[in-house]
Amino acid sequence: MAGPGSALAQTELRWGHVYESQSPYHEWTLWAAEAFEDQTDGRYSIEVFPSSSLGKQTDLAEGLQLGTVDIIYDGQFFAGRRYGPMAIGSAPFMFRDFAHWEAYRDSDLFGDLSAGYTEATGDDVAGLVYYGQRHVTSNVEIKTPADMEGMKIRVPNASLYKMFPEAVGANATPMAFSEVYLALQQGVVDAQENPLPTIRFKKLYEVQSHIALTGHITDALLTIVSGRLSDSMSDKDYETLMAILKEAAAGASADIRSSELELIDWFPEQGIAVDEVDRELFRAAVVDDLNGPSASWSRETFDRLQALQ
Repeated sequence: MAGPGSALAQTELRWGHVYESQSPYHEWTLWAAEAFEDQTDGRYSIEVFPSSSLGKQTDLAEGLQLGTVDIIYDGQFFAGRRYGPMAIGSAPFMFRDFAHWEAYRDSDLFGDLSAGYTEATGDDVAGLVYYGQRHVTSNVEIKTPADMEGMKIRVPNASLYKMFPEAVGANATPMAFSEVYLALQQGVVDAQENPLPTIRFKKLYEVQSHIALTGHITDALLTIVSGRLSDSMSDKDYETLMAILKEAAAGASADIRSSELELIDWFPEQGIAVDEVDRELFRAAVVDDLNGPSASWSRETFDRLQALQ
């Protein structure tokens, strides 16, 4: 039987993220925490902090360096601020479809980029979590790039998220995500762009009547582990942690993909128009920018990604 001091021997890790506790991202963090504690016989536990309770995304990234957090989800663009090539997965029309994204996740290219990130930052990439194809919502039908000209569209405050709207003549308007619902409701912006599961979860369909299936960014999150852990854990425990985090990433990705497909039919049932578009028309507007001044990756990296099957 464990003695009274056994609890003191347990090492607690902290996993912070900005997503809601009802989301698959959070549900799979809890699964990973339970699995890791079980597979290390209780020597480790992971406490998960959802919903920005440890700070916004930039705070979490800084926390890896400061030692206030051990594991985070991070967007590829934001990770690209620390290692430029990692941002390529957040560029518009970089992926043909979900199968192309899966090929990237499982590729030597992603492995090489992850190794480059580790060399640049000291932290490790444990997994790539599917976030979904980003589509445009508005109160008017969008069928061609010309329909977006002059439209004021909310985007995250990042150059790669501005690239597509600006290429089709829209006015990209950076804004905190927490402000988007009210901004749409009050007409401060005309449109926004996010994956279908996010549109539903944030109830943006209550203040928008149309969803144009532009699929302009096939987005994902990185599960990033502080380099301190590989130094402080045994090789076996660290390998166990990384394997569990990779499995959790795959589980969350599958849930998001399933939800994405189901919502194609769900939104019309709520009275929302879901408009198919010719994605090639939209891609043609932006393709020249993909290796332009905003690109933080080499042409070789771009070509390797495009060649994946």
